[in-house]
Amino acid sequence: MKRKWWHDKVAYQIYPKSFLDTNGDGIGDLRGIISKLDYLKELGVDIIWLSPIYKSPFVDQGYDIADYYQIGEEFGTMEEFDELLAEAKKRGMYILMDLVVNHCSDQHEWFRQALKDPEGEYAQYFHFVKGKNGEAPSNYRSYFGGSAWEKVPGTDKYYLHMFAKEQPDFKWENPRLRKEIYQMINWWLDKGLAGFRVDAIINIKKDLDFPSFPADGPDGLASCVKMVEEVQGVGDYLEDMKRETFQKYDAFTVAEVFNMKEDELAEFIGEDGHFSTMFDFSAHELAQGESGWHNSRPVEFREWRDTIFASQKKLQEVGFPANIIENHDEPRGASRFLPEYAQNEAGKKMLGTTSFFLYGIPFIYQGQEIGMTNCRRSDISEYDDISTIDQYHEALRAGCTQEEALACCYANSRDNARTPMQWEAGENAGFTKGTPWLSVNPNYTKINVADQEERADSVLEFYKKLTALKKCPEYKETFTYGTFAPVYEASDSVFAYYRISEEGQKILVAGNYGTEACTLKLEGACRKVLLSNLGREAALQEEAETEGKITLGSCESAVLLLESVD
Repeated sequence: MKRKWWHDKVAYQIYPKSFLDTNGDGIGDLRGIISKLDYLKELGVDIIWLSPIYKSPFVDQGYDIADYYQIGEEFGTMEEFDELLAEAKKRGMYILMDLVVNHCSDQHEWFRQALKDPEGEYAQYFHFVKGKNGEAPSNYRSYFGGSAWEKVPGTDKYYLHMFAKEQPDFKWENPRLRKEIYQMINWWLDKGLAGFRVDAIINIKKDLDFPSFPADGPDGLASCVKMVEEVQGVGDYLEDMKRETFQKYDAFTVAEVFNMKEDELAEFIGEDGHFSTMFDFSAHELAQGESGWHNSRPVEFREWRDTIFASQKKLQEVGFPANIIENHDEPRGASRFLPEYAQNEAGKKMLGTTSFFLYGIPFIYQGQEIGMTNCRRSDISEYDDISTIDQYHEALRAGCTQEEALACCYANSRDNARTPMQWEAGENAGFTKGTPWLSVNPNYTKINVADQEERADSVLEFYKKLTALKKCPEYKETFTYGTFAPVYEASDSVFAYYRISEEGQKILVAGNYGTEACTLKLEGACRKVLLSNLGREAALQEEAETEGKITLGSCESAVLLLESVD
């Protein structure tokens, strides 16, 4: 594998709207991010990914972009963004932005011009398609529910939107559009961006015949995903984009990819793939219901563990994955992946341990480092997310009571990850002096940064130990490039694996997700216990040396340096 500048880094995702508000309007801003760069540096963060901060009407929280060249006034100014780039650079940190180029906002000037002249040049930037027999061109259901087609006023045409109707899809088949997009990407890279997180990129390739598919729901529609899965040739566009933009700057790109064809993995993140890396969503997909949140299910430990293990073994043969516990589109990992008895500080540290040292680059989502959790709401009006509101009503249509539908939202809503960052126990968790755009999780008085910075045994202080260990010169080579090899797989409660370097350095990472203590007989002598989530390094070291085993209590994890292998 060619060694890249980002391979040994730790990344952190900021959801700017919910990170820190400095002007009292209830919305996080760039000035807030700048003020916390030292906090992130101390945490061990190298790369910061900002969710969208472009000018937007915020129908889909900034993923509906009205102007790719402007900072949304809610967040600040371009001068403040330039200051952020400069301040990050001083600290040896890198900034990524979200790249959203499957669609834009219906308030974008291109789309406004298209509506003015549905036969004109800008109409060719979008999918304006004639209807069939007075109906939409096909029976696609958008990702947010309802038809993926919206009537173009005053015509017999419809425009395609795979997300909200306010997010018209671009027509990537148009070379003039692609040139505009590439110019925009290069404009930001010229500014000093290190790269991009690339949003929903698999969707850019369309079957221009737009065939209908058998209905998969009572609404008579079929998920637009079906067309994405059937169509061929997205790689041509992705390779063109890489060649015209990212490659020229040695930019770091992490792709959000669902519904990729099985044989395309190497094309996406192989040695010369379309992207540097892509998020591994294999574990998150386990919780998805067949027809919505109302029939999603809790994630069972063994299936979750084995899914991650299988994915790791596959990915290490091809490229370098990006590993997450949670992000802005998912509920909190501590609430999803930890059984109820483990949803405590020990369990959160264990989850961090077993996830952080997997093969690939780790991404921390804001608040994960203090163990933020899902937020229970008493009424659907308390949610903001467009997808949550759609799924709530879908659950009601499926026969759920309001209480059951709200329970689905508590378990699955994207708003769980979007509640304001919990900085302190004071008003609004220290996020704002105004009224927060989304109400703060009531548990902020118990879970917050200020408290955890004062406690050596806190989740936050433990995350600092995780990043420090990953970057420790003695072990960095193994944690970055070492082979992943699962172990103790016969156990129903143990999540354990080796990382083994080419030189034979062997490190065991293990966590006990069960309710009872478990004993692991070590394969080889233990040279050093590198980390214990319960501060039991010395006790584990003694047991390993005298008895050749370690005993992990419930919610206990450890990282051990074993004797080297030939």
